[in-house]
Amino acid sequence: MEAYRVRIDEVDMPSTPKSEKNLKVILDSNALFVPLQFKIDIFEALKNLLNRNFELVLLSPILQEIKRFTEEASPKMRKDAEYALKLAEKCKLVEVPDEEDSPDNVIVKVAGEEGYPVFTNDIALRKRLRDINVPVIYVRQRSHLEIEGRL
Repeated sequence: MEAYRVRIDEVDMPSTPKSEKNLKVILDSNALFVPLQFKIDIFEALKNLLNRNFELVLLSPILQEIKRFTEEASPKMRKDAEYALKLAEKCKLVEVPDEEDSPDNVIVKVAGEEGYPVFTNDIALRKRLRDINVPVIYVRQRSHLEIEGRL
């Protein structure tokens, strides 16, 4: 599990003082579909919700999951996944060595180790993250983002 810590710490800017570091937010794949599904600008909504500088982190298994959607899903889902890939370009990609594990398991491992909040609408994943005291950002009432837990 130490490999995750090494990889995710590489995202930090070494010259940035600790107090000025961006809050890292891990994205689940469904977070990148929110703009299409709910017409919410996730970047602006996160800025308003967090009220601080943040950096969106996309773990490599999540990117692979979205890429699979562009190849294997229905035509509408393929189109949506292409849009999600464009949004993913605005995120910091973090390579995770254990890509054999499910994307949800990787999110739980990394978020649990690092304590970074996770943006997901997946109810089962939200529960798993709550159980290990990881803050969770999700869409509330199909209109805005909300956070469970403390940052």
